[in-house]
Amino acid sequence: MSEHNKDIQAEWDELVGNMNEAVAASMEQNMEASAAFMESWAEAVEDSMPTDDEWASSIEGYNDAYEVWMDAAEEMFARTADAAEGEEVAMTEFRDIWLQSANEAFKEVMGTSAFAAANGQLVSAMMEMREQADEIGEDTLAQLGMPTQSDIEEVGERLIELERRQHRVETKLDRIIESLE
Repeated sequence: MSEHNKDIQAEWDELVGNMNEAVAASMEQNMEASAAFMESWAEAVEDSMPTDDEWASSIEGYNDAYEVWMDAAEEMFARTADAAEGEEVAMTEFRDIWLQSANEAFKEVMGTSAFAAANGQLVSAMMEMREQADEIGEDTLAQLGMPTQSDIEEVGERLIELERRQHRVETKLDRIIESLE
């Protein structure tokens, strides 16, 4: 093997070695982030035991939803009896009864403070997980020698500042040219 080919092989080996190290580091960070997410999720579940008021609100909401479903069942039974007696009942009427009942029942359940608290905790956990994923992505890109979103934003900010400076210089040059004419 020629000296030139040995140099190319050595560069290739170094590049592949660096990429392997970056991938290994990325996987390690991924595992750490997953573990952190699971810990925060476990803490959220542990801390999410509803208060007595939330329990009462939740139970009341579920009871109200149950009543909505029972009313829908009674109305369906009545309309079925009407159809059996010869009254013309459109099939869409049955569908509308269930759709309207479903909407009302979901409103009852989703309007409870327990549902709101659980939803808030879920959104919070998802935001934390997204932040961790973004950090891992940035770290991985940086280790691979690629520009990150932060790098791109910094370049954009610098470009805007350069454009502002250029505009000020152009304005001053225009004034100087006007005064010379």
